[in-house]
Amino acid sequence: MCLDYRKGRGTEGPKELLENFSGFLQTDGYAVYDEFGLNKNITLTECLAHARRYFEKALDSNREPAAYVIKQLQEVYAVEREIKQNNITGEEIVLMRKERSLPVMNELELWLKENSLSGKTTPQSPLGKAISYSLSKWKKLTEYIYHPFLEIDNNLVENAIRPTVLGKKNYMFSGSHNGAERSAIIYSFIGSCKINGINPEEWLEDVLRKINDTKLSQLHELLPQNWKPAHKEKI
Repeated sequence: MCLDYRKGRGTEGPKELLENFSGFLQTDGYAVYDEFGLNKNITLTECLAHARRYFEKALDSNREPAAYVIKQLQEVYAVEREIKQNNITGEEIVLMRKERSLPVMNELELWLKENSLSGKTTPQSPLGKAISYSLSKWKKLTEYIYHPFLEIDNNLVENAIRPTVLGKKNYMFSGSHNGAERSAIIYSFIGSCKINGINPEEWLEDVLRKINDTKLSQLHELLPQNWKPAHKEKI
């Protein structure tokens, strides 16, 4: 896990990080990422959870149609839960999604288009914005169906960075840009420990004991994904 801090939310940071990247890039709907979808080496996919949130916001003003969309999305999310619960892998995932999720999403796309053109929903209403957002990103929202290694949303990432969000609310400021960069490094180490099932406190204590005597060429051995806990002597 690697977190990268930048002073702003412009394209400079992502451009530098993704300079030599090729493959699938899953993001939220932030407009800065749109230009990466123009790169022939990158396939941009987006987060269905973000689209669903737009319809959740529309429940107060347009409950019936918004609730319909949410119910349809619950069906495709049920498929993803079943995939994980049954440890389904590889092309079986694609077959299952095509058989059960694709028909739901195709039907939902038609419904969205019909409601967009019906004139019954104003474009600036919460429901209108939800429909417009989803249709404009439909291919990116459904790309996951055809690739077993893609997720339906980027909630895994959001959950991973949740501590940083809570931290920002608690201490409000990092003191400086250098302080924020160091925070990103520490969060990256702790997140990597969690991913690898390592106690961050044990890892940090051991690394601090070893690092001064570790050769530069061997520093990678202290990274959470490579670290081996010291064997404690039995008393």
